[in-house]
Amino acid sequence: MVETTIAAIGPPDEAAMAAARDLQARLTKPAGSLGALEELSVRLAGLAGTCPPPLPEPAAVAVFAGDHGVHAQRVTPWPQEVTAQMIGNFLAGGAVVNAFARQAGASVTVVDVGVATPLPFPTGDPAAVAGDPAAAVAEVAGDPAHSGGPDRTPCLVDANVRRGTRDMTVTAALTRDEARAAVEVGIRVAGELIDAGAGVLLTGDMGIANTTPSAALVAAFTGVDPAGTTGRGTGVDDETYRRKVGVVRTALDRHRPDPADPLGVLAAVGGLEHAALAGLLLGAAARRVPVLLDGVIATSAALAAAAFAPDAVGAMVAGHRSAEPGATVALRHLGLDPLVDLGLRLGEGTGALLALPVLTGAVRVLHEVATFDAAGVSEK
Repeated sequence: MVETTIAAIGPPDEAAMAAARDLQARLTKPAGSLGALEELSVRLAGLAGTCPPPLPEPAAVAVFAGDHGVHAQRVTPWPQEVTAQMIGNFLAGGAVVNAFARQAGASVTVVDVGVATPLPFPTGDPAAVAGDPAAAVAEVAGDPAHSGGPDRTPCLVDANVRRGTRDMTVTAALTRDEARAAVEVGIRVAGELIDAGAGVLLTGDMGIANTTPSAALVAAFTGVDPAGTTGRGTGVDDETYRRKVGVVRTALDRHRPDPADPLGVLAAVGGLEHAALAGLLLGAAARRVPVLLDGVIATSAALAAAAFAPDAVGAMVAGHRSAEPGATVALRHLGLDPLVDLGLRLGEGTGALLALPVLTGAVRVLHEVATFDAAGVSEK
């Protein structure tokens, strides 16, 4: 599945991009007056292979959840049980991601790809689903208001590869087979959401201690020292922060991951949610559907996806600049500029959801703004 997905990922359509630039130049506004939105619309036309590109709606947030063996190194004060507890909060509609998704009219799908605590699925079937992601997307698509509508019940998908990763300071976090299985989870979720009608995917994540493997992934793929990729996550104190930097350094020194081998990097120092997010990005790129990246978890996974398939970057839009330093390092390496910068560091998909109207606006301009000729407006 991974290889066939990668093979389906191609470069942007240059003719569609040229058509979008030409259309932007003829719209009733000064050339360049919409700044970065103009080039974003061009990129999206290149991804879709048509001008104007489809409106990026309905939106579907995929929140991948996993736990981490490196939690044993005391890199966070939060207990590991919070991962499963927050999934319950997501499903009850009480988290920030739920509030923002309701505002944006987006569906929320939570995917257990590696949570340590068994979750209460309705059956013992490994494919069990509490709720239906396709129905959730279809409900959004059928909502004429398309934002601020009634609460939509998030769904939970059981795709657990293993009950959390191993401690990456002691051994590889995952086997290569486990890492591949998690990537395939992400590819499948992308395909299911797109088949259900999603016009844009948004990355979400949940996993106590997951900023530690994120920092390791960013350092591994970019070559930046761990001191420059490691942040304070949930707000750790100075002592914990110093220990966290040391933990990342220890893991990288132990495994010496090769950035030319993205599966190996994910296995050595990644998380199951990181691998699944990389798969989501690959799956969306193969289907030429845009993905709004959230914070440092997503951008570290994006580095892995880009290492698998450089053209996958064409499907990525940086939703926001996380306060975590590794996110800025990753975005610079990917050549992506964030749409908003609000000092966020929550995760869950919250920053991507706040950026969604900006993305939609960039495309809506090409669909709805009149040209000088059509409007009878004189050009300079």
